[in-house]
Amino acid sequence: MSEDQQKSAIIPGVVSSAWQRGRKQAARIPTKIWIVLWMFLIAAVLMALHTAFSDKSASLRLKVQHGFRSAQMTVWVDGEQAYTGKLTGSPKKKFGVLPTDSVQGNTSQVVPLSSGKHVIRVQVVAADGSEQEDSSSGDFVRNGERILAVAARRGSVFLTWQGDNTALTEASNTAWLGRYASTLFLTMAGSIISALSGFAIRELPGHIRARQVEAPKVESAAAGQ
Repeated sequence: MSEDQQKSAIIPGVVSSAWQRGRKQAARIPTKIWIVLWMFLIAAVLMALHTAFSDKSASLRLKVQHGFRSAQMTVWVDGEQAYTGKLTGSPKKKFGVLPTDSVQGNTSQVVPLSSGKHVIRVQVVAADGSEQEDSSSGDFVRNGERILAVAARRGSVFLTWQGDNTALTEASNTAWLGRYASTLFLTMAGSIISALSGFAIRELPGHIRARQVEAPKVESAAAGQ
């Protein structure tokens, strides 16, 4: 018999022996421990799925033109604050030389978000505390970017989408399903973690007491020998 044939004959025996040892060791683990381990595994998988479905693969580019010397701009996506920053402007010059009373400023900002349909709300608060805001909805595709022009003046804020604003129904439906699945996975993972916490609070004190009672018995048996 060649060396390769001998190795081929030995490997199945080694694998079978390791499998048998593993089964015996696994059989010693209490059923409750197995349940806890499986619940931890399921919770980890659900959290991973939640992260995958909530991936912010699209982006919103804000192109802002304003007439404020100093102001604060805040952006919300679906009711959640996504960006806040300061707007600064300088006196506008007539013919590029003569200063005027009007002020102008420009800025650009990119906000990452998930694909699908979102409601964008922009609020501008001037230095004197006056507030202006406007909102608009738009569809975002995966790995795509939408441009939203923001024109902010005293007393008004206008939002205008630039580029193609065609609603991609298939992409929107897929994104809606992704957001629903993401929320569902997060809720399920939270429920499992809550159940595991309750199990630990309920079982851990009894386990500690059992170990404390068992320790003196072992010491007594050792002393008797």
